[in-house]
Amino acid sequence: MSQTLFNNIEQLPPDALFGIRQRLAQDSRAVKVDLGIGAYRDDNGKPWVLPSVRSAEQLIQQDPNYNHEYLGINGLPELAAGAARIIFGENSNALNEGRVVSVQSLSGTGALHLAAKFLSTFLAGRPLYISEPTWANHKSIFQSQGIKTVPYPYWQASTKSLDLDGFLESIKDAPSGSVVLLHACAHNPTGLDPAEKQWPAILEAIASKNHIALFDSAYQGFASGSLDRDAFAIRLGVEKLAKVSPVFVCQSFAKNVGMYGERVGCFHVVIPQQDDSTVDISKVNKAIASQLSKITRSEVSNPPAYGAKIVSKILNTPELTEQWHKDMITMSSRITKMRHELREKLVQLNTPGNWDHIVDQCGMFSYTGLTPEMVKRLEAQHAVYMDASGRASIPGLNQGNVEHVAKAIDEVVRHFTSSKF
Repeated sequence: MSQTLFNNIEQLPPDALFGIRQRLAQDSRAVKVDLGIGAYRDDNGKPWVLPSVRSAEQLIQQDPNYNHEYLGINGLPELAAGAARIIFGENSNALNEGRVVSVQSLSGTGALHLAAKFLSTFLAGRPLYISEPTWANHKSIFQSQGIKTVPYPYWQASTKSLDLDGFLESIKDAPSGSVVLLHACAHNPTGLDPAEKQWPAILEAIASKNHIALFDSAYQGFASGSLDRDAFAIRLGVEKLAKVSPVFVCQSFAKNVGMYGERVGCFHVVIPQQDDSTVDISKVNKAIASQLSKITRSEVSNPPAYGAKIVSKILNTPELTEQWHKDMITMSSRITKMRHELREKLVQLNTPGNWDHIVDQCGMFSYTGLTPEMVKRLEAQHAVYMDASGRASIPGLNQGNVEHVAKAIDEVVRHFTSSKF
């Protein structure tokens, strides 16, 4: 009977982070703190529209040619060009030699999906190595395209530091030609990045096995306040790896331009340098762009225009670019300040353990080291909400709640006397 076809479909649990948001909305307590959702908040706990964005919107809407027509299948060319320029750098050899294919995507998630579809079509069978832990959606995106995901060591819980030796060993043991997903900066969920002096060893290990690097750049300029500093790993990776293999870059403007709901991103394919001088790079580029166009056309027809126009205007208007740089410093500085205030208050409370890792990490998130049981008690007893892994979204802290959060963490840690810090 066709009436019963759907009766046995399994109901999946809700997304963990959006589940947090729902529980928090239903919480009637006067003081409650959202350290779950990955979005910037100002010191009043409110969403912040960047001044550069407000100015860009005014310019766009005042343009007599302003409209809501379709973009091309691969998006707004001015956005893609500007995005490539800031991620690879003005003096990028790959850009200057015409070895970069750039298309618009549905933010960073859409860029990762394009990468997954492209890999599953043209590099089928190659495993994807991802950090343990990583952003939960990484696994879902690539596994949905039939790509096997393999974890590599990253977070060393005992020291709350990078397991560089385990990381390198895993890369060297992986089958030649594997794909390695790398967080460009502000690693999600740990907030822990390799030091600049550690990146050469990571990239050399990748090159030694002819692996392909896939960079996920969700926080450029949002981590340190500097676009160049936060692009260090990608630019070094392109310099070292694109001599022998392609490099993929997935880029999001959700965080650094505050385009959360507008879904603005780009996907870039860097073509390796060719030993054969007869190879027509422009022909290769057009072929890759056509394949990406086919994917986009079959799934979303073409990317959304409004957010793309805003970001493009910011990237291509010097005065707005300058204001945007100031906006990123405003956001990253406040986050850094909140890290230090939380750590200092925990120290003042003599909370058991060493909390220096909170300030050693960077970007939006901190892997606090709190256990799922502690996180559960934080929510139940103190209305402090965060991911069960102990990942805290630092922008959720402000002058009005940081002391409450510190005292809540102190109580929870002391309650679980067997916890190891």
